[in-house]
Amino acid sequence: MLLVEDDPTIAEPLIEGLEYEGFRVRWVRTGQAALADPEADLVLLDLGLPDMDGREVCRALAARLATPVIVVTARGDEFDRVLLLEIGADDYVVKPFGFRELVARIRAVLRRGTRLPAADVGQRELGALRIDLRILARVWDENWRGSTKTLDVHVASLRKKLGDPRWIATLRGVGYRLDLAS
Repeated sequence: MLLVEDDPTIAEPLIEGLEYEGFRVRWVRTGQAALADPEADLVLLDLGLPDMDGREVCRALAARLATPVIVVTARGDEFDRVLLLEIGADDYVVKPFGFRELVARIRAVLRRGTRLPAADVGQRELGALRIDLRILARVWDENWRGSTKTLDVHVASLRKKLGDPRWIATLRGVGYRLDLAS
């Protein structure tokens, strides 16, 4: 894990806690050092860096690496959160934060797997299954308010085509989820 934080009073106890939780942490203090660092399995990025805008660091990391980025910053307004998530952050934690929450968010992001490399954004392969992500917006309108039976019929059809119904798990009261364990 790479920690990008210029303040040692924040970085040092954070590193100690993360290492106690079993993470290996490399610490850099500038955006340039973060961009020059070899690929990490996760980046914790503070936006208030001395040499460059943290948003630009986030954008560059997201474009260059297949590594998840969690922004850890004091900037908590909705505009900043939305902007950072749109330009590539995988999660956003506002200071002051609870350490246990941060660890839980790190583990959640790591469980989701690494981000696709920039060149492969259009497709995702999961074992024998290949998903074309470019058509998702055309397949299902997220603002559609029609019958949920239509979705049920489509999921049943997908399960049949996939040859194993366990690929798509039903989450009662929530919806459906691609089950990577299958």
